[in-house]
Amino acid sequence: MTHAPEFLRELRATLTLAFPIVVGQVGQTLMGITDSVMIGRVGKVPLAAAAFANGICNMVFIVGLGLLLPVAVLTARAHGAREPRECGEYLRHGVALAAGVGAATLLLLLPLGTQLHRFGQPAEVLAEIGPYYVLLTLSLLPAYFFQVFKQYSEALGRPWPPMAILLGCVVLNGGLNWVFIYGHLGFPAWGLAGAGLATLIARLLACLILWRWLARMPGVRAEWPAGTGATPPWFARLGVDRLREMLRIGVPAAGQWMFEVGAFTAAAVMMGWIGTVSLAAHQIALSCAAFTFMFPLGLSSAVAVRLSKTLGEGRREALRPIGFGALAAGFAVMTCFGLAFAFGGTWLARGFTAEADVVALAARLLVVAGLFQILDGGQVVGAGALRGLHDVKIPTAITFVAYWVLALPGGYLLAFHTPLGGVGVWTGLAAGLGFAALLLGWRFHRLTGRRAP
Repeated sequence: MTHAPEFLRELRATLTLAFPIVVGQVGQTLMGITDSVMIGRVGKVPLAAAAFANGICNMVFIVGLGLLLPVAVLTARAHGAREPRECGEYLRHGVALAAGVGAATLLLLLPLGTQLHRFGQPAEVLAEIGPYYVLLTLSLLPAYFFQVFKQYSEALGRPWPPMAILLGCVVLNGGLNWVFIYGHLGFPAWGLAGAGLATLIARLLACLILWRWLARMPGVRAEWPAGTGATPPWFARLGVDRLREMLRIGVPAAGQWMFEVGAFTAAAVMMGWIGTVSLAAHQIALSCAAFTFMFPLGLSSAVAVRLSKTLGEGRREALRPIGFGALAAGFAVMTCFGLAFAFGGTWLARGFTAEADVVALAARLLVVAGLFQILDGGQVVGAGALRGLHDVKIPTAITFVAYWVLALPGGYLLAFHTPLGGVGVWTGLAAGLGFAALLLGWRFHRLTGRRAP
């Protein structure tokens, strides 16, 4: 049993770490929401095209991010064990992984951009998507490097620099959108392509600024990769055993995220089969859900770092208070957002577009999203807690069953074989989230109930 004072003490420490991570995650999502709002003012076809392009790119991007997640948990473990050289080596190998993942992403997505017509999307959407898709794809490379530096900084208990930089880039992205989408300050109105250019510039600057900031912070120097003079050994020979250790965590974690995000990408494709209005409404509802998802996602990152650091310190008795405290906080915050979605869906949808048919459907989708917000918080925090224990294989199997055995087949049947239409797609997703939340929470309880997880 966990005593209340211990539970509250660990919860306070988790929330202290999670707060700037959550703010940074929210800022990152606000960049996407800003794009959706400003593109939506151009028309529902560009908005639908942005939804489709983001769905394709984000699925690959999320898989890449999963491969990079070991940077956070392994650096945190080394930091807890007071091994600064190991922290620097995990950062160095994480940068190398980011370079490889980024190259593979470009080699996959750029040729795929010539085959988008095979996804059965409306012709008017395909006519708009080309330049935006290419620019969005190119922006993923600096985003990967930024995530490595961000995770490294958070693992050392320094989440504030990434947060500050992300918030600054939200403002920059909005300003560049205003210039490039609508045509101000002497630039032509590039519409949807302008949003892609703004995202590329903002992500590139974020990566460069965070790298330079961390390299110059006195408190990080002991953990920074050691080298001769002022040059870190970024191009020194990599350790095969260390890369293998990182991939043992990263590959299953990437599988988890691929199954979940792939389900939402497939849902976007199904919405496109229904029509342009359904796809645009889906983008609005997904943007709102993605915004609120950043809160438990930040908690998930924080609890993974704290649990891994606790393992490095050898304090196994603190695992359950840390994990269950984060789960309780995730449930609480997502309950509030669920109620906001259920009762304020129409108002939220009107903030994206004035198209009445899109607003009406988006409001109905947000009611369903409100119902699964609580479960969504539970599943993402549970997955983070298990990742902090370096347990990733069984959670990957749970995620696969939740989304690809339950959510997508159920959503397809409800959408195309009942009158629910697009609402049926989201109802299937809700069922998958509920299943994942239940089993991931049970597994954390089972592992931390043992003497040694």
